[in-house]
Amino acid sequence: MAINLKSKGNLSPNSWTLVNSISIVLALSIFYICSASLLHQEIQFLPLLITDLGVFLLSFFIYRYILEKFIYEKIRLIYKTIRTTKTQKGNKGKEIDLNKDVISDVNEEVLSWVQDRKKEIEELQKLENYRREFLGNVSHELKTPLFNIQGYTMTLLEGGLADNSINREYLSRTEKNIDRMISIIEDLEAISRYESGELELNLTRFDIANLTKEVMDLLETKAGKKGIKIHFREEYNKPILVRADKERIRQVLINLIDNSIKYGNEKTGSTKVSLFNMDENLLIEITDNGIGIEPKDIPRLFERFFRVDKSRSREQGGSGLGLAIVKHILEAHDQTINVRSTPGVGSTFAFTLPKSN
Repeated sequence: MAINLKSKGNLSPNSWTLVNSISIVLALSIFYICSASLLHQEIQFLPLLITDLGVFLLSFFIYRYILEKFIYEKIRLIYKTIRTTKTQKGNKGKEIDLNKDVISDVNEEVLSWVQDRKKEIEELQKLENYRREFLGNVSHELKTPLFNIQGYTMTLLEGGLADNSINREYLSRTEKNIDRMISIIEDLEAISRYESGELELNLTRFDIANLTKEVMDLLETKAGKKGIKIHFREEYNKPILVRADKERIRQVLINLIDNSIKYGNEKTGSTKVSLFNMDENLLIEITDNGIGIEPKDIPRLFERFFRVDKSRSREQGGSGLGLAIVKHILEAHDQTINVRSTPGVGSTFAFTLPKSN
């Protein structure tokens, strides 16, 4: 009458062996006593005791040998493989203690290992989807100017070069598309450096209000063509000093203010720059009254090549990498950027920089 291993609860292999050995001895003893009683034979307790002891010892060591053989040759191999895989050190793993619940231990190791592998597979699937989407976006961004250049070149070769009314115009368009391709490639190289940790910051002390004014002056002509006004929230007569990489922050301001112009309302558009004192940091906000952003699009806003309005974005030009670059530059400064936006009302991009006394 052996006990089923599956119904043993949390018994260790040694306990299971002991219980089964006692069960066999009891079963044989009961059978002997019942047989002797039915046949009116005298029960010999001393021989019975000696026999029971012998049967117990024999069954105990047989069970133990079988269990050890099974555990050390089968389960221990699985246990060792899992632990070696988890540690990646090629060690022998834990030695199995037969006085413990080995099956449960191995089961926990297997479940833990399966969970780890599941997470790794999910991460690999995410990376694969990201890679596929990224390559598709790069291909699309580069194909558009390439096809334009091809069309302009073929037109010129087929006789347009001799026509003064179109040759200069087509060459000018070709140049613009080449510039766009160069911009995409340069931005891709920049993001690659940022993500690989190769970005070296040249931290200096400078006036952020003055730098912002320089960027506003730089983009004033572009804004004027669309009838968009760029202005400070208030006058900043005194220097507002921060410690950061001046040229990288210039790039951040150019990208953010340029975006506010691209997606601003023509003739009635407005871009406002605000500077707020926040103890150790300075908060910089760029606010516009443009088309705004849908809430579902905000989490993906800083992904490479993500565009809220793809058709309008490509008409406006740009590489589609500007906000991704902004995010990487600010993260390199141990700062973050946040977005508040309401469709049809406008957007606010806000980031912080450490102040400098």
